[in-house]
Amino acid sequence: MALLAVLFFDHVFAPWLAPEDAAQYTAGLILLGAAPCTAMVFVWSQLTKGDATYTLVQVSVNDLIMVVAFAPIVALLLGVTDIVVPWDTLVIATVLYVLLPLLAGLLTRRLLGNQTAIDGFSARIKPLSMIGLVATVAILFGLQGEVILARPAVIALIAVPIIIQSYGIFALAYGAAYMLRVPHKIAAPCAMIGTSNFFELAVAVAISLFGLNSGAALATVVGVLVEVPVMLSLVAFANRTRARFPESAA
Repeated sequence: MALLAVLFFDHVFAPWLAPEDAAQYTAGLILLGAAPCTAMVFVWSQLTKGDATYTLVQVSVNDLIMVVAFAPIVALLLGVTDIVVPWDTLVIATVLYVLLPLLAGLLTRRLLGNQTAIDGFSARIKPLSMIGLVATVAILFGLQGEVILARPAVIALIAVPIIIQSYGIFALAYGAAYMLRVPHKIAAPCAMIGTSNFFELAVAVAISLFGLNSGAALATVVGVLVEVPVMLSLVAFANRTRARFPESAA
């Protein structure tokens, strides 16, 4: 994503963008690309009849990696693009939006004790979590709505590298799974997790680092706008190609 952002905003789209705006959009896309999905991938896995246990392990590993690697990766890539990043803000954002939710989940599971209680709690909390997600997206689009309506061409420019990155990562992972004869119930979620983004984290960190009305925040919001139709198209493709994969491991 960093490479695509620099390619498009520093070169291909440079004639139509101010340099400071291009730098902000690049920063937003780096934040988006460095935050692979840890939530919506459960939805995409379910829609493709993916293995639930594999998806859970995959997401757990992803969370653990992001706790230690998200801040260094983002700082490195933003530094390469000459964007100054306050390390303290980046680390605090990682703790708030990755580490604390992970610890809260582990603590809740330990307090509930057994699977029956966990399932009951999940069923009760799921509507609230969906309301929270929808409210967050609605607020973000409300705050950026004027820019989105006033500058549709800029939104389209930002969407280009996001779409290329999404389809590119899916093709690499899904193609590798096909070559390795991985069962479809594993191949689909393994391709989805790299394609989908943890946009809540990206948006929150963009706002923390660059401000609510920054170009970086706008780029991450465009990521939200693009992700759902892109992922649904990939879900449809994965379901159509199910027969090309073995049903179980050799």
